[in-house]
Amino acid sequence: MSQSSNRIIRLGILGITAAFVLPLSLYFITRALSKDKIPRPPHFIVDGVDSFMNDGKMEYDTIFHQVADLELVNQLGDKVSLNKDLKGKILIVDFIFTDCPSICPQLTKNMAMLQKAFKKNDTGVHLISITVNPEADSFQRLRRFADKYGANHDRWWFLTGDRKDIYNYARKELRVTMEEGTGGMDDFIHTEKIVVIDRDRYIRGYFDGLDPVGLKKCADAVVLVTMEKKRKLRKKGDK
Repeated sequence: MSQSSNRIIRLGILGITAAFVLPLSLYFITRALSKDKIPRPPHFIVDGVDSFMNDGKMEYDTIFHQVADLELVNQLGDKVSLNKDLKGKILIVDFIFTDCPSICPQLTKNMAMLQKAFKKNDTGVHLISITVNPEADSFQRLRRFADKYGANHDRWWFLTGDRKDIYNYARKELRVTMEEGTGGMDDFIHTEKIVVIDRDRYIRGYFDGLDPVGLKKCADAVVLVTMEKKRKLRKKGDK
């Protein structure tokens, strides 16, 4: 087979994959809106169950985990806060490192596809790629890595910083792994998961970032979270 034929096949596969990843079809959205009912992606991680009195009756409500803030340095060298600087935005988060020889290149290519899918609505959606090897991945190195994959620096941050903070966030806040660890130099997290976090910092989905089907489900979940109406969930200490 000629090189030109191979190139056509590769472009065809990329085109099919890109089309498959595009978020919810107009038909599906129109149908959902016509019924005045938008499917709601579930909330993940239960912190507990709270009891409260309502009209003299004891009732119970689930307390879902709200993701704590994280302050790191982005690829432009700016110190940023995920909850303060990105307040009101939906986050799409993955974990990578720049010299990864296995899953990270494909995972980052797929994140770039998500960036493209939300190009017209990128003010409400922010992509986050956090290095799990911050000792090697300086912000300058992350800048070169981000440029390699066509990242919009305003809408897609590549973050580095304190190793223990990063590993605590991945393990305790996002729960991308069940393996215990200290966050020390002998600790290592390597995952293909992409996590969707809503505006109020509740986790709304875990997706396989290497799987086209998982990628489409991720894009669809982001669209649905974008469209849903504000709903107040009970927090610890609410009366």
